[in-house]
Amino acid sequence: MFLAELQPEEKRAFLELAAMIANIDGNLSIFESSVLSKFQKEMGLKDYQIEGLAIEDILITFKTERSKNIVLAELLQLIYSDGVFQEKESETIQIIKEHFGFDANEFGSFKDWIEKIKELSVK
Repeated sequence: MFLAELQPEEKRAFLELAAMIANIDGNLSIFESSVLSKFQKEMGLKDYQIEGLAIEDILITFKTERSKNIVLAELLQLIYSDGVFQEKESETIQIIKEHFGFDANEFGSFKDWIEKIKELSVK
C-alpha cells in the first residue's frame, strides 16, 4: 500500500526483510508468496534477487519514522496473510519493533489496523 514511498535502498532492504519473515518457518505458503510478489510489483522490483542479508544490516537502512511505520505495517500484512502468527515471526517482529523504537501501544495499533484490513478484504 505504501511501499512506493520508500527510497530505492529501502525498497531492496524491505524485500530482504519480507523474504526473511516469509521463509522464517521454512515453509513459504501460497499466501506469503502472493504477498511477496505483490510487494515486488508495487516497488518495481520484480526481478530483484534476494541476497539473504542479516537482519542487523537490513534494519539500519530505515532511518525515518515514516519508513519505519511503512515497514512494520507492510510486514504485519505479510505475517497475517496466511492467518497464522508463528512464534519465530513474533520474535523477529519484536527485534524489529525494538530496533525501530516502537512502544507496545504503537505496535498494538498497527496490529489491530492490519487485522481490520484483512477482515475487510475477506468480506
